[in-house]
Amino acid sequence: MSDLVPGAGIKACFKLDLPHFKLDIDLNLPGKGVTALFGPSGSGKTTVLRCVAGLTRAQGGRLTFGDDVWQDESRGFFLPPHRRPIGVVFQEASLFPHLSVMGNLRYGMTRAGLTPSEAGLDDILALLGIGGLLDRGTTRLSGGERQRVAIARALLRRPRLLLMDEPLAALDLKRKSEILPYLERLHDELDIPILYVSHSPDEVARLADHLVLMEEGRVVAQGALSETMGRIDLASSFADDIAVVLTMTVGAHEDGDLTRLDFGGGSITVGRRQEALGNHLRCRIRARDVSLSLSHHADMSIVNILPATVSTIAETPTPGHVLIEMTLTSGDKLVSRITKRSCEQLSLRLGLSVWAQVKAVALLGE
Repeated sequence: MSDLVPGAGIKACFKLDLPHFKLDIDLNLPGKGVTALFGPSGSGKTTVLRCVAGLTRAQGGRLTFGDDVWQDESRGFFLPPHRRPIGVVFQEASLFPHLSVMGNLRYGMTRAGLTPSEAGLDDILALLGIGGLLDRGTTRLSGGERQRVAIARALLRRPRLLLMDEPLAALDLKRKSEILPYLERLHDELDIPILYVSHSPDEVARLADHLVLMEEGRVVAQGALSETMGRIDLASSFADDIAVVLTMTVGAHEDGDLTRLDFGGGSITVGRRQEALGNHLRCRIRARDVSLSLSHHADMSIVNILPATVSTIAETPTPGHVLIEMTLTSGDKLVSRITKRSCEQLSLRLGLSVWAQVKAVALLGE
């Protein structure tokens, strides 16, 4: 899919004053990869997406995509939605029930004035694994299949920007598991930026490169996923499910159906993976899955033990607990959630050398 028109940086300033909601945001987003808009219901994520799409016009707003101005209220300029080079995927696939899958895809190409060759139909069918569904009626599709067709229809417009509004929210766990690998392929193979709205930390950790945290119509924080998701001052934004995301390399496949993952801070052993040596994997390590020790213990079931230095001690939304931020030898951060009693018993303090014992690692795509 490398022949899609590359995206450019997005700058968005929106002010919207509604009777029961106010939006006031200033964003400077990268022109590649996946940017996740994350926050609780009512935080304004979807409103931002609608403003970018031109479906909602902010009274005070300016939006640029690279060198192109899409909105500038200081000049009274507003580019209508149909003239913006975007593709949009909502929670519901909204496919035409009277058309086949191919009929729905053909509609997307026709609206954009493109032939199948110009739209890259074959590549998109392969990317989303829907080549075998073309003659099927949309009412005979599973939820995951419907969303893949909706994504394909959006991409066949040859957009410069893809907007996705909680595309997995209406799916059960099985269907989410079915479609997530395809969303990862979008991340890996598309050269256009994606704005992805979600309230799921797991989806964000798995798909995003850049993270925007929102609350009550405002931006709480924004930055690279690896730097933002593990910030202990933002623990409440993740409903006390704070975690760090590290990228590791498949270093070896070992005896006993195990795989060793290497990174600058050491290595972690997990159940055997199918990826080839040298491949990269994202690893999400939750604070609740990391315990601490002052010495290295070999007589325990936990095998993933990393040397670290305490860098921050902070309160946590969970009563009776604290968050311990540590710096690994690589400079990466790791966070542990322990009880206040354990913190006192270990006499933890800034600069203290400790051993981080990682009880569980969630392996994600990269």
